[in-house]
Amino acid sequence: MKALLLLWLAGTCLRITVLAIPPVIPQIHADLGLGQAAIGALTSLPVLLFAFAAVPGALLVARLGAARTVSLGLFVTAIAGALRAVSPDATALFATTFAMGAGIAVMQPALPTVVREWLPGRVALGIATYSNGLLVGEAISASLTIPWALPLVHGDWRLSLAVWSVPVLAIAVLSLARPQPVHAKASNSVPRRWWPDWHDPLTWAVGLLAGYASSLYFAVNAFLPDLLAARGRGDLLNEALSALNWTQLPASFLMIAYGRRLTMRRWPFVVLGTISLTSIAGMVAMPADAIVAWAGVLGFCNAFLLVLTLAMPPLMAEPQDVPRLSAAMLLIGYLVAFAMPIVGGFAWDASHEPAAAFVPLFTYGVAALGIATRIDFRRRRG
Repeated sequence: MKALLLLWLAGTCLRITVLAIPPVIPQIHADLGLGQAAIGALTSLPVLLFAFAAVPGALLVARLGAARTVSLGLFVTAIAGALRAVSPDATALFATTFAMGAGIAVMQPALPTVVREWLPGRVALGIATYSNGLLVGEAISASLTIPWALPLVHGDWRLSLAVWSVPVLAIAVLSLARPQPVHAKASNSVPRRWWPDWHDPLTWAVGLLAGYASSLYFAVNAFLPDLLAARGRGDLLNEALSALNWTQLPASFLMIAYGRRLTMRRWPFVVLGTISLTSIAGMVAMPADAIVAWAGVLGFCNAFLLVLTLAMPPLMAEPQDVPRLSAAMLLIGYLVAFAMPIVGGFAWDASHEPAAAFVPLFTYGVAALGIATRIDFRRRRG
């Protein structure tokens, strides 16, 4: 129980400080004079760091151990996130955001290894637990910054960012009282390899599947506001974004309850991939009133696919290879998730058609569906 609680708490820290930025973007615009490009860079900077710091994170796991790496990442995230409150200008805000993103990024390849060490017989449950925490952390800061955090600090957007670092710091302290790994002596005697095996097809398959799961979230978030505006239904934006984000939670709870039956199976990927493709098509082809419902279905599919892909490294790799397969998955996945909205944006600009923005995502989804049908889930890779 202690292990599951710590995993869930660590999971909330993966996004709670990141999603505190979007609600205060208008104040950042006004205070620092940042344009749309700079705001876009500020919000996408953590995503890039999730990609590029993943492999160094695997190196830290190999040198320090997975649990220590998680604790280090939590402290860096809390301190750097709080330092955003004293940023006098845009340069300082970007620097502290960079450090905060790096702290989160090194945790991400460590957590699957922690799950493998603490819960070797319940890996699917452990992955679903910290993934649920991640989704809850997203929802909490995104939905409570305006009605709760800002009034708490008398409308100061800088201090509202620091508010969300307080629970992260508390969780960092709690993480120091961590449980011992199961079979600790055996796991400590196995040297960990940290550099990804780029010649292994599994590395690319897992990474590209993770990229589709993340792209569903980031690309739809990026284009949903303008799609609704182009269809003359900007009034549905809050409902659509709420549906996209909050329907992720039921999916993660289902994975907690039935993860053992759903992980390492081909059919969940095929079913969810097919439903997500149908939802993308429905979002752009059906009347605007249906967009909220389709956004909810996409959020559900995104969360389910996210947990399924996060479970693959600890279930498919040997213990010493979990950090490097996780790091490769995160590097490939987040690079694709960062690029997908850009490609979709170019397609929209070139065609002047809102639906064109979703064509790259749909095409990628078809490819991901093909990848899922070819993975051998029965054999562990060393």
